[in-house]
Amino acid sequence: MSKNINLTEGNIIKAITKLALPIMGTSFIQMAYNLTDIMWLGRLSTNAVAAAGTAGYFLWFGTGLILISQIGIGVCVAQSYGKGELEEAKKYISNGIQLDVFIGIIYSLILYLFRYNIIGFFNIDDISVFNMAVEYLKIISIGLIFHFINPIFSTILNSSGDSVTPFRVNTLGLIFNIILDPLLIFGLGPIKGLGIKGAALATILAQFMVTIIFIIVGKQNLKLYSHVKLIKKPNFTYIKKIVTLGFPAFLQTSVHSGISMILTRIVAQFGPTPIAVSSVGSQIESVSWMTSEGFSSAISAFMGQNYGAKKYHRIKEGYKKGMEIVGAIGIFATLLLIIGAEPLFKIFIPEDPAAIEEGIRYLRILGLSQFFMSIEIGTAGAFNGLGRTLPPAITSIIFNALRIPIAIGLSSYISMGTSGVWWAISITGIIKGIILPIIFVRLMRKGFSNKEVLE
Repeated sequence: MSKNINLTEGNIIKAITKLALPIMGTSFIQMAYNLTDIMWLGRLSTNAVAAAGTAGYFLWFGTGLILISQIGIGVCVAQSYGKGELEEAKKYISNGIQLDVFIGIIYSLILYLFRYNIIGFFNIDDISVFNMAVEYLKIISIGLIFHFINPIFSTILNSSGDSVTPFRVNTLGLIFNIILDPLLIFGLGPIKGLGIKGAALATILAQFMVTIIFIIVGKQNLKLYSHVKLIKKPNFTYIKKIVTLGFPAFLQTSVHSGISMILTRIVAQFGPTPIAVSSVGSQIESVSWMTSEGFSSAISAFMGQNYGAKKYHRIKEGYKKGMEIVGAIGIFATLLLIIGAEPLFKIFIPEDPAAIEEGIRYLRILGLSQFFMSIEIGTAGAFNGLGRTLPPAITSIIFNALRIPIAIGLSSYISMGTSGVWWAISITGIIKGIILPIIFVRLMRKGFSNKEVLE
């Protein structure tokens, strides 16, 4: 029986939810890689968490680079699939993967060759944190190509309506990572513990296994990319369209990660503990935005397929139902982070009172913006599905950039310390979650009165 869900017919909530749940599960799995690393590193030392968190910002930037191909392929495959043009979808897949691999190799080389300069940007005074961050980045950069290719395989299948296969494949990778992490970090019997280097090695080995499984499964039974031709001259017409659609999302994520690096540099003046808190806190907070991202991807695929099929009435209704779902997720996340701040943070750093106190403050302040963040993420998925990737990117870039002067003003001039940085993130998140839906609703109203706007 086919695993692909036809999003152009039937009950909208059922279709979106059925597609979103495995995507959400896949997102949780990706998050769990980081959480597993941090949980074990937190038992090694707070400095180890700070080091991994510092290097992790460049993985985040890499995720932005992946979006160039990921968003472009996702939109084009969903729309081609909605039109019934399977061969056209395969051409986008072939050229998109070629582009993704090329970008991944170049970025890996940059991280490896300039790792000391890159980590030096943060002006970390603690030499042990600096050295551990360099070692972590060195190992991660060697296996970064697998980090680049796996989201592309997942997106290809999600856009065709099959979100079950990526979930199963990534689950196997997570299990492998869970087994390797304590084994390589602390050692067992004849296996010598590698500390933070073990965490990095466990991650890239797990990602490598996921890539191999995707390739094997693809050759066996997945019609959408099993016969894709990669060893051939790129078609720059297809690559141009992929880049045009994906570049705004890359710009949005890369600028966001760059701004977060600057915020971390501001936080670093208060010592390594706030850096570790930011790393752990953002991973806990990612429970809500990863869940919202899962539904956002489903909304994007839903919009793309119905756009390709020219079923505009389902686009309007799909957005409304999608916002009801992600809004409920945001409310739950707000209650979870505010009420459960202390027990949640103690899971990762159980024996450092200063870190726990700062972590509780971080989670409660960020908890206030979770509803608005979920609405923003869901709306961005709706924009992406229609091929309108620029509005969410512009909105995100503007208000994320405002975090820097707000953080400096609150932390230094109003003497709020690290709390000023956390408030800067939360306040701008709330504003984005109000403005972006207003822009989308105005576009819909204009589009439904004039179909050329959607065309």
